[in-house]
Amino acid sequence: MTTNSFKYNPSEKSSKLLFLFGMFLLAIIIFAISTLNTIFSDRDLPSHTAIIHDRSLRGSIISSDGYVLSKSQKTYQASIRAESINPPNRKIFVTLFSLYSGISRQDVAKAFSDKYGNHIYKGRIVLSNKIDARHAAQLKSLAQKLRKLNVFIPLKKKNRVEIIYGLDIIENGEARIYPYDTTLSPLIGYTGKYLENEYVRPIGKQGLERRYESYIAFKNNGKIEGKRDVTGDVVRNKLTSMSQRINGLDLHLNVSVALQKRMENILDSMKNTVDADESIAVVMESKSGKIVGIASSNRFTPNHITKNDIKSLNPKFSEYLYEPGSVLKPFTLAIALEHKKVTPETEFNLFGGSLDIGGKRPITDGDHRFESLNATDIIVHSSNVGISLISWRISGQQFHDGLLKFGLTKPSGIDLSRDLAGKIRSVATLEKKLYRANSSYGYGLMVSFMQLFKAYAAFNNNGIIPKPHIVDYFQDINKARYVLPSYNKVIQAVSVDTASKIKQILIKTVNDGTGYKAKITGLIVGGKTGTAKMVVDGKYKANQYQSSFFGFVNDNKGHKYTIGVLVINPKKSYYASETAVPVTKNIIDAMVELDYLKRDPNAIQEEQRAEEIKANQTIVEDIPQSIID
Repeated sequence: MTTNSFKYNPSEKSSKLLFLFGMFLLAIIIFAISTLNTIFSDRDLPSHTAIIHDRSLRGSIISSDGYVLSKSQKTYQASIRAESINPPNRKIFVTLFSLYSGISRQDVAKAFSDKYGNHIYKGRIVLSNKIDARHAAQLKSLAQKLRKLNVFIPLKKKNRVEIIYGLDIIENGEARIYPYDTTLSPLIGYTGKYLENEYVRPIGKQGLERRYESYIAFKNNGKIEGKRDVTGDVVRNKLTSMSQRINGLDLHLNVSVALQKRMENILDSMKNTVDADESIAVVMESKSGKIVGIASSNRFTPNHITKNDIKSLNPKFSEYLYEPGSVLKPFTLAIALEHKKVTPETEFNLFGGSLDIGGKRPITDGDHRFESLNATDIIVHSSNVGISLISWRISGQQFHDGLLKFGLTKPSGIDLSRDLAGKIRSVATLEKKLYRANSSYGYGLMVSFMQLFKAYAAFNNNGIIPKPHIVDYFQDINKARYVLPSYNKVIQAVSVDTASKIKQILIKTVNDGTGYKAKITGLIVGGKTGTAKMVVDGKYKANQYQSSFFGFVNDNKGHKYTIGVLVINPKKSYYASETAVPVTKNIIDAMVELDYLKRDPNAIQEEQRAEEIKANQTIVEDIPQSIID
């Protein structure tokens, strides 16, 4: 019998142990790789920390009576993954999103179709980029409710992690809002857009929005950073990092919406009545330079600018240059008075209202001609011949320098985005009598409305021209106020004595002359009318005129206002007495109703008694003599 015996082989045992060790090591390596891959791979899991961005906003523009004319609000993007909506729940999602967002159901449903009308089943769909803050809050609430209703289904990632993608509401920009539509345009102006790290920001393009861009633009964004809770919100504790946002400054205007709307309606009516291209008007405190009303008939909605609005985007007040006509005559007389070349009583022979001085055409006074007038009545009756003779009492240098003192050829200083300077003839040219005469009644020079307007303030303010300004002050989030120092800058155009004399002449012009339709019992109204031919492409256009009235209105309570009106190319009636003057009176009536001015009750009573006496005299005169006897 043969017996098999086991023979121990140490090398075979070592091989088996080595194999087992290798398998164990391989398992450890695979586990380590898998763990590292899980740690470092994008699993769409939330971070342990969260950041809340608190982006700052552009400042608002606010009227003197507290109406917010321009403001900013944050906008939000609403998006969703098409495949995350359970197909049977798609209709209910569309319906609920429409209700919570204010977007029509049809527009929401359209977002789920491509340009060919095919249904979109996969990918991210942007439902809207213009969700406001109120609807964004509502949609965030809706997103939570939809999760609870199981409207969304989980989606598997490549790493087999299941994620539920819901309705995403993300802050994406800042929109500029104009709650009162066209009110105060084009003065407020409008904004464009630019991107700040994919965040949409407004930027001023015209008007006050552009002029004060550096003041009202956002300053610093805020941020809250810290540990997150299960809902994704930041846990606020000692470790939380916070920085406060700094918004742009708010602009508070001198203009009230109450007066502004009245002025705009008055200008709209006049434009339609005389079929004008445009009508504009400004009211300013004569001493302080605060503009309390500045209106145009040509306005636009800043958020919806059309092709037809393009010609109205640039405000005419400081960007439109024109020949002023007869409203310049008081300045010519003021310069002559300042140099003591004439007095208000100086008499002039007017040669029957026609003066031939060797030019192509004689200087004439139109329909109302006089043999002679004194300097006062030359203004009252707007004599071209008379003011020409007055201009010859001064030199071309004196006339030129006098106009410069009134601010001509210099920007008016009004706080708008553009302020054109205008031009007058050179000293050498004005030394020639023909050109000096022509310029004395407002031809051969180019001015802006605001240049003339603020110059007229000197006659109602002891010869001092204030700096006109629309913005009263700036205010930050802590209610601290800031005022630009340049607002206090003033110019002494003429002496107190000269200003007083011209003021009385302008009052007489309204009481007895071309501005009589602006007269209001119980108020002191003075001013000068002007009707000038329009220059188009360097030539005077037949039957195209600009009519204007510049002056002031005061009461006996100390309220003093400068007022100016310009009607551009009225086609049905171009005389200032039929266009600019009625607008002036209507604006003054509105100022009385809104308590800017107080009419003197004694003057009103005296007028009423005079009317009663006149009425009684008329009745007596109408009774037949036989009955009286």
